[in-house]
Amino acid sequence: MKKKFWILAVVLAAILALSACGSKSQEDVVDDLNGKLEKLSGYKATAEMTLKMGNEPQTYNIEIWHNKPDYYRVELKNSKKDQSQMILRNKDGVYVLTPTLNKSYKFQSEWPKNSSQAYLYESLVKDILQDKSAKFKTTKNTYVFETKTRYQNNKMLPVQEISFDKRTLTPKSVKVMDTNKNTLVSVKFTKVQLNAKFDKNAFDTKKNLTGATIGKNSKDVNVNGSEFTVKYPEAKIGELYDEKEITTENGKRVILTYNGNKPFTMIQEKATVSPASVMEVTAMNGDMVDLGFVVGEMTKNSLTWTQDGVKYMIASKKLSKNEMIEIAESVQGQPVK
Repeated sequence: MKKKFWILAVVLAAILALSACGSKSQEDVVDDLNGKLEKLSGYKATAEMTLKMGNEPQTYNIEIWHNKPDYYRVELKNSKKDQSQMILRNKDGVYVLTPTLNKSYKFQSEWPKNSSQAYLYESLVKDILQDKSAKFKTTKNTYVFETKTRYQNNKMLPVQEISFDKRTLTPKSVKVMDTNKNTLVSVKFTKVQLNAKFDKNAFDTKKNLTGATIGKNSKDVNVNGSEFTVKYPEAKIGELYDEKEITTENGKRVILTYNGNKPFTMIQEKATVSPASVMEVTAMNGDMVDLGFVVGEMTKNSLTWTQDGVKYMIASKKLSKNEMIEIAESVQGQPVK
């Protein structure tokens, strides 16, 4: 009997030893991710991003191209609203293309190096490498990390959960959470092609804007009309004191005035469309800020962005950059007054 127990103990010990040898530590996985990234020449990926920052979730399809060292093409589309925007980084700088307006905005920016990006592979790995207190767990097919984010102007999203496929080490999903661990941004990767090949002009500004606007004109998306639905921010910052509508040569302009300890003004009006024969490139003096659903321009006292053919601006001498972003991100879904 003792001999049987002894044999059983040896077998169990061997199984446990083999099991231990087969599992990787957090440090092993981090080293593997970093090594894979260093050897990577680039990639193409598709993903679905859902934002829960307004009174109803908004879903966007994302197409990501990256070619080392620092060429990027990220296109965000909301098919329900016929809305798209493209972020392009090439040898000339960083551009934000808005096809429905036939416009291109050029920023002096280090994007995407200076902030977390939930849909960029190398940004996710960088977040893990820089967070020495990152948490780690493993499931049957997935490595999961919980890390701090590196958003420069958005402190409302301090934590994220990143899942990687065990076999390929490619990202599977990302959940970006608020201070209460509520998921406000979720990204699900549907396809990741490593070491992808690109055409010579894949990251050319003119080619991308022209290609994106083919088959689209101002009548299709009704950005030339003067009518639009006024939207009110859901963020609990300030109280609506006054609403005024004035008529301009481009249609109506609505001015919302909020008072309280953090007074601000919010302006909404239809965005203008450049002629189809002209590609308008505007040099931006402010900082590029990623609002999740679109990219905006941030100055010391204002935040401007365009969504669904409507131009929005928040102006205040009392609001911080984080507060302006919080207000902008809450202008989503159905209008709520």
